[in-house]
Amino acid sequence: MKLHHLRPAEGSKKRKIRVGRGEAGRRGKTAGRGTKGQKARSKVRPGFEGGQMPLQRRLPKLKGFKNRNKVVYAVVNVERLAEFDADSVITPDDLRERGLAKKRGPIKILGEGEIDRALTVHAHSFSLGAVEKIKAAGGSVEVVGK
Repeated sequence: MKLHHLRPAEGSKKRKIRVGRGEAGRRGKTAGRGTKGQKARSKVRPGFEGGQMPLQRRLPKLKGFKNRNKVVYAVVNVERLAEFDADSVITPDDLRERGLAKKRGPIKILGEGEIDRALTVHAHSFSLGAVEKIKAAGGSVEVVGK
């Protein structure tokens, strides 16, 4: 077998229909556009509704947009970590088991409240205030991969 013997599979290649190429052709004269009217004569821009107020003008203008790539964290405040025993290691799974992190997704520890015991906290993200409070209590923080 040589390159010049290769053929595309049967039925995989269809010829393009050439419209408006004379009366004898399959798509001659009106070229599949019917008769008369704006659509038969020229282009009608997308969204044109025949003079009716178009959809994009009927709807109200809304400010801003919704970022589809925004990361929504399940937040846990430092004061809630006081439920754990001193010198324990806290993982995201532990926080979910105890019902401290309600939503799915990555967990962020925020610095609201006080903490009085040394804990090792593993989470996806920390606020600066939370890091300071955990370290001041003798604990440590570790950022877990997303």
